[in-house]
Amino acid sequence: MNSSNFLNPIPNSLNPIPYPQIPKIRLAHIITRMDWGGSTDIVRILCEYANQEKYELTLITGQSYNKSRKTENFFESFKEHIVIVGSLKRDINLFFDLKALIELYQIFKKEKFDIVHTHTAKAGILGRLAARLAGIKVIVHTSHGHNFYGYFGSLMSKIIILAEKAASAITDKIITLTRLEADDLARYRVALKKKIVVVETAVEMKQERIIDENIRGLKRFGLDLPARALLVAMVARLEPIKGVEYFVNAAVNYCKRFNNVFFYCIGDGSLREFLQKKIDETGFNKNIFLIGWKDNPLEFMAVMDIVALASLNEAVGLVLIEAQKLGIPVVATRVGGIPEIVQDGISGILVDAANSDHLLGAMEELINNGEKRKKMAEQAYESMQNRFTPENFVKNVNEVYEGLFWRKKLS
Repeated sequence: MNSSNFLNPIPNSLNPIPYPQIPKIRLAHIITRMDWGGSTDIVRILCEYANQEKYELTLITGQSYNKSRKTENFFESFKEHIVIVGSLKRDINLFFDLKALIELYQIFKKEKFDIVHTHTAKAGILGRLAARLAGIKVIVHTSHGHNFYGYFGSLMSKIIILAEKAASAITDKIITLTRLEADDLARYRVALKKKIVVVETAVEMKQERIIDENIRGLKRFGLDLPARALLVAMVARLEPIKGVEYFVNAAVNYCKRFNNVFFYCIGDGSLREFLQKKIDETGFNKNIFLIGWKDNPLEFMAVMDIVALASLNEAVGLVLIEAQKLGIPVVATRVGGIPEIVQDGISGILVDAANSDHLLGAMEELINNGEKRKKMAEQAYESMQNRFTPENFVKNVNEVYEGLFWRKKLS
C-alpha cells in the first residue's frame, strides 16, 4: 500500500470515512429569578446568542414575578429548555435554601451537564455547591456585582465574603463584567487572580439615536409636556441599594426653586409607596413622576435630556451604557464598575454616592448649560460605538467555556 494514501485516504461516495462527530457541550445556566434587571438580560443573551450547533442549553431559575416583555418572549420560545425550581428564592430562608440545594443536586445528577454557569449571589452559592456534589466537571460563576459592601451590615458582609471564599474554592472560573469587580474579588481574597477573567458586558440596542429635534419634540408630546421642557430620568429598581431616594430628594430640592424640569423614575420596587408619599407631601407631583415598569424603556429614554443613576453599589450600570449609546449625557455615582463606562467630564459627570446635593449639582451643571449637554451627548454616543455588543460578549464567554471543557476532557 502506498504510504501517502495510507496517511491521506481519499474517500469516495460509496465508502465514506466515518469521522467521529463532536457531541454538543451540555451547558446549564442558573439564576435566582428572571425579573427585570441587568443580570436577567445577560443570562438571556447567553442563551439566545449561543451557537445551537455547539451547545445544548438549559436554564434553571426560581419563580419570576416582574419579567420584561423581552424576557416573556424569551420564556415562550425557550420553554422546552427552562426548569423552574420554586424553592430557589432571593431571600435567605434555611428551609427553602436546603430544599433548593437538594433539588439542584438531583437535577445535576440526572442531567450530567458538562458545564454549570451560576449567576448572582444566592444561585451562585447553592448552584456551585450542588454542582460539585453532583460531580459536574466545569463550574463557572458570574456574580453581576457583589454583596461585600453597600447591601448589609458589617457582620452579614463578613459572612457573605466567607461564603464566597468557600464557593470560589470549588469554582473553575469567575467571570466578572468589570475590572473593579475583579479587583474587589482579589482584594477581599475571595478568589485567586488566575481564576478571574474580565469579560466586557453586553447591551442589546435596537432603539436608534434620535438626532432630529422635530422628531424628539413630537415624541415628547406623548408625555403631555411642553416640547422645550428639559427631562431627566433615572431607570432603576426602586430599592435602597439603587439610591433612588437621593435622586428624588435632589429633584424635590430643584423643584423648590424652579419648575422648568421634569423628573422621571422608571422602575418599581419596595420603595415606591414611600417615595410617592414623599413626592405628594412636597406638592411637586406635577414635576416628579414614578411611572413604574416600562416594556420600552429605551424608547422612553430616547427623548430624555439627561439620564441619572444614584446607586450606592453597582456592578456595571447597563442603563448608563444604553443612555450613552442613545447619545444622552449621564450623571452617576462613582461606584462599582460605573467609572469604567462613563468618562467623567467627557460623556457624563460622576459624583459621590449617598449625596443628594452632589447629585443635584451635577444635574444642574447640565440643565443650565445646553452647549455642554450637546457636547457630552456627542461624546457619549461616540464612546459607545462598537462596544458592549452581544456577539462579542458571547464569543468571549464561550472561549472561557471551551478552554475549561477541553482541558478537563483531555486531562
